[in-house]
Amino acid sequence: MEPVPAQPRRYTVEEYIALEEVSAQRHEYFEGEVYAMPGASATHHTIRQNCVISLRGSLRGRGCKVYDEGMQLAVSEGRYYTYPDVMVTCHPDDQREERVMRHPVLIIEILSPSTADHDRSWKFNQYKQLPSLQHYVLVSQHTCLVEWFRREPSGVWSFTPLGELTDTLELPELALTLRVADIYDEIDIAPMRAQPPVG
Repeated sequence: MEPVPAQPRRYTVEEYIALEEVSAQRHEYFEGEVYAMPGASATHHTIRQNCVISLRGSLRGRGCKVYDEGMQLAVSEGRYYTYPDVMVTCHPDDQREERVMRHPVLIIEILSPSTADHDRSWKFNQYKQLPSLQHYVLVSQHTCLVEWFRREPSGVWSFTPLGELTDTLELPELALTLRVADIYDEIDIAPMRAQPPVG
């Protein structure tokens, strides 16, 4: 007889929040299950810091907060909680929170080979359910490529790939411009190939 595989432990949201308060490692929560989040490379950390520095400098004194991967986001209350690499919120309810944000206007995720497909598809599909979210930005660590998704007034998400250091993201909801060159500051990043690799 085949052994019955062990069922993963299921947590209440309250148990998960309590776990995160004492854990040295961050975890995602989805429908009762808890998943350890992987570590990050030095390049990932530098890109994240560049984004935070650029955004914080532009938003200082304007009632918006910039958070990095240490701040939790309730994507779907009671169902899905995670830690975006970078997020910006200007919502007054979030200004009073200490641990969990709920109303981001901008989310940035820095891609790695193990997370790229997940961040681009499943996670984006979850994030799109946030009514406040206007911009979702994916940043490659290995080539100069920023993938910018914008919620248009119609509710449809548009897509703009930015592959030059001179490119910019215009974010009217935040009244700022984010330069690709600033995202990759101090990173020896490879340019996008003019042609896809053969084979």
